[in-house]
This record gives sequence, C-alpha cells and structure tokens, in this order.
Amino acid sequence: MLLRYHEDIWDDGGMVIFEHLTKRYGSLKAVDDLSFTVEPGVTGFLGPNGAGKTTTLRIATDLIRPDTGKVSFDNEPYSKIRKPATHVGLALEPVVFHPGRTAFDHLMMLAPYAGVGKKRCQEVISLVGLADAANKRVGKFSLGMRGRLNLAAALLGDPEILLLDEPVNGLDPEGIRWMRDLLRSLAGEGRTILISSHLLSEVAQTVDRVVIIAHGKLVYEGSLAELESASTPIVSVQASDPAAVRGLAAQYGWTVDVQPDQILIEGPTAAQVGEAAFSAGIALEGLSTHTTDLESIFLTLTEGQGEMR
Repeated sequence: MLLRYHEDIWDDGGMVIFEHLTKRYGSLKAVDDLSFTVEPGVTGFLGPNGAGKTTTLRIATDLIRPDTGKVSFDNEPYSKIRKPATHVGLALEPVVFHPGRTAFDHLMMLAPYAGVGKKRCQEVISLVGLADAANKRVGKFSLGMRGRLNLAAALLGDPEILLLDEPVNGLDPEGIRWMRDLLRSLAGEGRTILISSHLLSEVAQTVDRVVIIAHGKLVYEGSLAELESASTPIVSVQASDPAAVRGLAAQYGWTVDVQPDQILIEGPTAAQVGEAAFSAGIALEGLSTHTTDLESIFLTLTEGQGEMR
C-alpha cells in the first residue's frame, strides 16, 4: 500500500518505552510515575479527558520536559533520532494549519523534513482520502478533514512508529471505519502504532493491546481479551422472595444489588448461585449471567477521573 522509502535504515516494527514519567503543574500531577511499553501492532492509549494522555505524548516527542522519567524509541530519545520523520510519525492535538494554504501545499512544505518530494505527497494525500480536496484551502476543511490531513503529514516519511492523538475526532461512522481499516493495514506491515482516545468503544475493534490511565497513573496494560476476562461476573436473579436471596448472598459473602425487576449478584457464576439456592430451598424464577461490556469496564477503572489534561 505504501512505498517504503527507508527500508535500508529500519527493520519492521519498533519499540517505544515509557519509563517512570512524572509531570507536575504546581501541586497537581498531570502524569504520575507512568511506565508502559508499546510494541508492534496497534495499542490503544486510553483514559478520560484530562487523564494525562496528551501530556504523555508531548513528553515523548520533547514538546514538554518531564520532571522525572524518559521515553525511548528503539533505545533512542526522540531528540537523538536522525531524520525523526522517517522513524516516528506524529499526529498530535491541537492540529494547526495555515488556513490559506492548500492541503497539498501543506504537505509540500513538510516534505523536506521527511526527505520526500511531490510524488510522496500525492501518495499520502490519496491514501487518507483527500485527493479530491488536495487543492482546497485548509481553512475550509471540517474537523474530520483536518484530522485526515494531519495523518497524511505523519505518514510522509513512511515511519515505522506512529503516535496519534484522538485520530477519529471529527470523523463520522464511515470515517471511523476507514480509519480502523487503515490502521490495521499499517500494523499488518509491521508498524508500531499508539492511538490515544477517551472512548474505548471507538478503538475496541482496532487495537491489539490497551494502556489505560487515570489521574496520570497506569491502571491497566494488556490485551483486550485479558481485560474482558479480568472482569467480575454478574448474575441476574429473579425470585418471588428477594429477601431470601439477599440472605443467601450475605451467607456466601457475595455483593448484591437489588433492583425492581431483578437481583444482581457479583462474584459467583450462575451455576454456583443456582446450586446454593437449591440447597437452601429457595425457588428461583430466572437465572442468567450478565456480560460486562468493555466500555463499562473502562468506566469502572477510570471512575472519578479529574479534568487535568
């Protein structure tokens, strides 16, 4: 899909290591002893607005100096990478363009920094779906179109690593699907991609792994499958005698949430609840297991997040 201009200077994929990052603004810690690793594939960097995602990405690319810690790209800090645009592609917020410049001219302005020319600019502008708007002034672009152009700029140097801040911001459902397919295709070529988002639902079908932070701290790092399996099962019970079910749950130390039409029990499986009720002589009218969706897990992990970004 993409012509690789720099195959002679890098192998497929890359590793990004964030080590003990801390950044304070006065008495408030935007990033708090944060460590994680990004490997080849697509990693979702998740957390509510204000969790510290953008600050972390700016630290990684030397736009902000951390109080402690470091970030390395294949064992090199960003500032020491020779021709960084050929190694690390950046699409960070806020997106800033000259409103009177065309999309193509914007890329041509950046081309020398990536060591490429007109042909490459044409290639990436087509890749991100802006071929028909290449000669339109960016000041007339929608938020989604600006995001596509920002991604085109990140891809100019054919980098092995991509850091993307809220890449689906402003995209409609069709655009989100397009972005998902593009990122999966790029990852299939062996690239390492980190995409930040405040909504797990937007990236759940795209990423291989997730890193979740809240209040600048790491709360989860691993695969989506591991995240789902780590959730506690919830059993829904319908019974004519809710008080008896509550008593049974208390006996076994299960957490109970009594609702108008059901009793939710956290901890045991449906089979365990059924067996316990049978042994106690409690008649149940209905018994089923609730599947906790990823978004609910995400909200639970990040509950109470503040607004510092």
